[in-house]
Amino acid sequence: MRNWFIGVLIVAVVSVLGCQPSNKDARTAPSEVKVAVAGPFTGNIAAFGDMIKRGAELKAEQINNAGGISGMKLVLSFEDDTGNDREAGLVATRIATDRQILAVVGHFNSSCTLSGKPIYQRNGIVALSPGSTNVKVAEGSDWMFRNIYRDDFQGEFVAKYIKNTLKDLKTVAIFFDNDDYGRGLRDGFIVGAEKYGLEVVASEAYDRNSTDFKAQLTSIQGKKPDVIFISGLYTQAGLIVSQADEVGINTQIFGADGVDSPEFLNKAGKAAEGMYLTTPFTFDLGSEDAKQVAVDFESKYGVPPDTWAALSYDAVGMIADAIEKTYKNDGSLADNRKAIRDYLALITTPAKGYTGITGLTYFDKNGDCVKPAYVKLVKDGKFTTAPVQMLDTN
Repeated sequence: MRNWFIGVLIVAVVSVLGCQPSNKDARTAPSEVKVAVAGPFTGNIAAFGDMIKRGAELKAEQINNAGGISGMKLVLSFEDDTGNDREAGLVATRIATDRQILAVVGHFNSSCTLSGKPIYQRNGIVALSPGSTNVKVAEGSDWMFRNIYRDDFQGEFVAKYIKNTLKDLKTVAIFFDNDDYGRGLRDGFIVGAEKYGLEVVASEAYDRNSTDFKAQLTSIQGKKPDVIFISGLYTQAGLIVSQADEVGINTQIFGADGVDSPEFLNKAGKAAEGMYLTTPFTFDLGSEDAKQVAVDFESKYGVPPDTWAALSYDAVGMIADAIEKTYKNDGSLADNRKAIRDYLALITTPAKGYTGITGLTYFDKNGDCVKPAYVKLVKDGKFTTAPVQMLDTN
């Protein structure tokens, strides 16, 4: 009887063990995948961060409502770098060492992206910036991409637009933010000015913490430029434009994409009327899909989306697409991060490109992309699409 009982017990144990899956089979797919979004969510340029966050949230919500990424929920982790390069380094370290985060959308400021770039490189995690335009942002890293043009292109574009469209303007004063973005854009503009026959009669730097620009504006006024080009962000640009009006400057003003925020209009007031600025995208000239996203965005948040919401929406879409096509449940974190990088690195032609609401995005060997610039005009206190556009990418 005892031998019979032992035999039955052995058979039962073997049967139970035989029904157990192997370690590999036991690994079920996670319920969610996590992507970081890094940007200035507090601080003096938080208006940019608000739009970045909302654009990213909307795209993630739409992805999840459509079934997620291969059935997994897309979870965004918002990381605040405050627009400060030192803080960005801490944020990048926190993101890169998080064992759940697969990729990064960010940063916005060029200085912040440049600070985070070597950290992402060392830890093997992709960062896709929807806002950093400095020429060095993607160079020298296998893990850095962006879905926006570079400042050498933007600077030359502004000079070309002034020459070809605002034909009576021949002399220019540059007023630039003394950081990676402001200096890089100034340099690009100077190259363009020489190429298209504009004379730069003044070049004045300012610190981002400055609030009084009247002395420098008076100095610029003495050079009698036909146009003032502001190479900086909306916070200071709004003050510069309003103070220029106060000191009696009625010169044509042209801003870059760092001015493209509704907060600029609040700060500059009526003095902004008639000002031009570049932007990477405008919903007015977008596709039907873009226009529908604008409707969905305003319905959700009560305000219309701007350029940065659109680019962040597309950046989240690109990362989600890469995860969907490469994610392996039995792969390590490092393997899945690298698969995302390898997938993006192969998007090198229009045929392979990602079509988002801001148009077609594909990358060169550095992770840069070729996209057109648009021009806005402040009219009746609002940003409007300028009547003349130059949508070539050369």
